[in-house]
Amino acid sequence: MQTTRIDAATAQPEKNAGIVVRRRWQHSLLTFLMVFGPGLIVMEADNDAGAVSTYVQAGGQYGLHLLWLLLLLLPITYFVQEMVVRLGIATGKGHAAMIYERFGKWWGRFSLIDLLVVNFLTLITEFAAIALALGAMGVAPLIAVPVAAAGLILMVLSGSYLRWERTVIVLCLLDLAWFFLAARLHPQWSAVAFNTAVPHLPPGRVTGDLVFLIIAIVGTTIAPWQLFFQQSCVAEKRLRFADLKWARLDTLIGATFTVLVAGAMMIVGDAGYRHGIAFADPAQMALALTPVAGRAVRNGILLLMVNAAVLGTTAISLASAWAYGEVRGWPHSLHKKFWEAPGFYAVYVGCVGLAAAIVLVPHMPLQLVILSVQVFAGLVLPSAIILLQLLLNDRALLGSQWVNRPWNNWLNWTIIAVLFALSLLLAAQVMLPQLFS
Repeated sequence: MQTTRIDAATAQPEKNAGIVVRRRWQHSLLTFLMVFGPGLIVMEADNDAGAVSTYVQAGGQYGLHLLWLLLLLLPITYFVQEMVVRLGIATGKGHAAMIYERFGKWWGRFSLIDLLVVNFLTLITEFAAIALALGAMGVAPLIAVPVAAAGLILMVLSGSYLRWERTVIVLCLLDLAWFFLAARLHPQWSAVAFNTAVPHLPPGRVTGDLVFLIIAIVGTTIAPWQLFFQQSCVAEKRLRFADLKWARLDTLIGATFTVLVAGAMMIVGDAGYRHGIAFADPAQMALALTPVAGRAVRNGILLLMVNAAVLGTTAISLASAWAYGEVRGWPHSLHKKFWEAPGFYAVYVGCVGLAAAIVLVPHMPLQLVILSVQVFAGLVLPSAIILLQLLLNDRALLGSQWVNRPWNNWLNWTIIAVLFALSLLLAAQVMLPQLFS
């Protein structure tokens, strides 16, 4: 009878420490559980406050007619992040460090500045959503936002990656409640199936609002920070190529779960469309749905907005802190205590604190900021994926076994071309406002 010990920190067999297993399936299950986490977190954290606003608004404006777009984005999200996993395992380094190392300081600084700017603007949207959601529940922003910021800082200052990861996985699983809310609003399930399976545009002419919203959906489903975040997580967990199949499974589960949750959000927004409810943000829709769906649905939407914002804030802030720490050569690990990596933790705390402070500025147009940031992320994304694509074709870095295959390259360049086309459409809309009139 075979006995194997699995080390809980590295998910690798060890001779003198760990959990004793006596069956191959037990070894496989435990290895997967040790590897599991980054794929789910990076995907579901991208269903953040901006995603809630974008998907719910898509449902509110166009009903179920854009559900098919989410299904189309599922393989794209998986294949992009799978490349990140391979790169992280091969190098044991974060994405920012690899760009500096392989492309030089100019491209390194360009990608880092892009990341930090988009991330910070996105953080503002997360706290904006917290202010909107808890404000609708009667909690003043001057209380809700600082308390949320303090909680997010304490979550990370524990000096334990595994403790942080387990906490965030629980928050990810709370998003299962979106399926309950969607069911409670009684959509037409035949229409859900048709609009998911058959690509088409909503009835009527192509408008600037529709183009803007489609780009926002792409921008919120695949975001630049995800590339940096998951690669740093893989390096943090010290995964090896023996773990690659489990890391791929983790990423596939995360991508599938995230797209399903996004679909549930759009179905919730469709309730506003069916009942003729006009709203500027999901919090307004939740309040307007109260006479139709009851207080449970209203409170559920508002609390899930807060949960989405918390998930997005912790992941995006860590992506910035990891990237900046890698480039500066600072200690940058959640395994270290605050006094062991002060610069790394200072970047995280600074991002959270400053974004929270900006949201408290009076008369901030919160919903406009939220949607605009998703579009900005969509514009920045193509350049980030191009650098990733070039890294994954670097045989000196990955060897012949782990570089992209020809089919992988065809798929990735197609994705990049589509993203550039969407970016050009947005630029045309901005410069020629009557183009889609």
